[in-house]
Amino acid sequence: MKAECNEAIDAATSLGASYADVRIINYRKESVALRNGTPSNISSSDSFGAGIRVIVNGAWGFASTNQVDTASLKSTAERAVAIAKASAQVKKQDVLLSPKEAVEDIWCTPFTIDPFKVSLEDKLGLLMQIDTILRKKPEIKVAVANMQFAREKQWYMDNEGSFIVQDLVRSGAGYSATAVGNGDVQIRSYPQSWGGNHKCMGYEIVHSYDLLGNAERIRDEAIELLSAPECPSGKKDLILDGPQLALQIHESVGHANELDRVLGFEANYAGRSFMLRDLHNTPGGFKYGSEHVNLVADCTVPGGLATIGYDDDGVRAERFHVVQNGIHKDWFTTRETAPTVDREHSNGCNRADGFSNIPITRIPNLSLMPGEWSYDDLIADTKDGIIMEVNKSWSIDQMRLNFQFGAEIGRVVKDGKITGIVKNPNYQGNTPEFWGACDAICNQDHWDLWGVINCGKGQPGQTAEMSHGGAPTRFKGIEVGIRG
Repeated sequence: MKAECNEAIDAATSLGASYADVRIINYRKESVALRNGTPSNISSSDSFGAGIRVIVNGAWGFASTNQVDTASLKSTAERAVAIAKASAQVKKQDVLLSPKEAVEDIWCTPFTIDPFKVSLEDKLGLLMQIDTILRKKPEIKVAVANMQFAREKQWYMDNEGSFIVQDLVRSGAGYSATAVGNGDVQIRSYPQSWGGNHKCMGYEIVHSYDLLGNAERIRDEAIELLSAPECPSGKKDLILDGPQLALQIHESVGHANELDRVLGFEANYAGRSFMLRDLHNTPGGFKYGSEHVNLVADCTVPGGLATIGYDDDGVRAERFHVVQNGIHKDWFTTRETAPTVDREHSNGCNRADGFSNIPITRIPNLSLMPGEWSYDDLIADTKDGIIMEVNKSWSIDQMRLNFQFGAEIGRVVKDGKITGIVKNPNYQGNTPEFWGACDAICNQDHWDLWGVINCGKGQPGQTAEMSHGGAPTRFKGIEVGIRG
């Protein structure tokens, strides 16, 4: 593909582009799903195409094609240049890109078992076993079990001397059981909601979670929730498990620190941010959370859905603090936005959904670093609290400041012991106040990466993937039981 990339770059620069890059992408995806024992989605897709991005007269232009041949690449480059010239007529200022190194490299997701070489019979066989367990009791009216796999091969080139080949593999699986009874409907999911957990790895992820071994527990908990009391209202010590913590990180830290939102370039999907530049410049640093809070962006962590060699600017992936010991340190930047916050270089957060979309600022892998507590000690230290597990609902305001989130199940903690469960658990808060209430985090033994495969942003809308690592974490004096 190097020859095709050269053709695209040469065509763009010959037409007057001062900057040009091309991404040629082959994307393969497979989904396997059962609903009540019947295949509900067995599908595979394969796409191939190129996206060309240019700067002409200080403005961006972008165009794409699903035909990767000389004539198509040339005409696509012409369209990109024409769009840039039109954009330049209404620009407010020239696009300025931060510097980066020119590299030639190959980066591949490490994996053990190629998911596309595992037979459909084996995949369906495991899902059928799970379904049989979930629907063994009549209260379970809907059982859904699924697997998803994707492989993206990307060839990137720019006119600054970079040529990068990346081969990315994503795999995941999960299930849910919906119970009906007592005039109520309740759901439990494993290992997390919204399709299970996904990582950049091979089919070995399916074996890493005890899917069969947890099915009976998940089924019975869904049924037990039908007769459980409602989540109480009032201030409690709140313990979030990994999957719910991942949602908390994503919505109140991830999107809030996308620099395009901060600058006002983006305002879709609850789109701005309270984390403005003036706050960051507060004397002593802006207090985003307590001294226990260390939130680290890391697109090099093994298994992360945003773990890559390079972003779509051709910038090498890196690890950096967004919040360190409670103090805000950085936003997510691209080559275009980094200079606006006096960053010499981008921290590699520019990514596109496939070849047909222009890259935009995206949340990287973003994790709350583990603390020193064992789970048993954390429970024993909690006098009046609720553990909330696995996300069920979320709502957050346009500035990523005030929120209300719900989970599938709550476990009541009294005087250091779990005494029972409650249904419809939910909590509300204000982002810096909530993170400021963090007083205990479990250790590395309880830490895992939890994947988001459906993060929507932009107009036209794009979907991106990233992971959020976390261990059970306690927040003191949080308002719980507020129902929408």
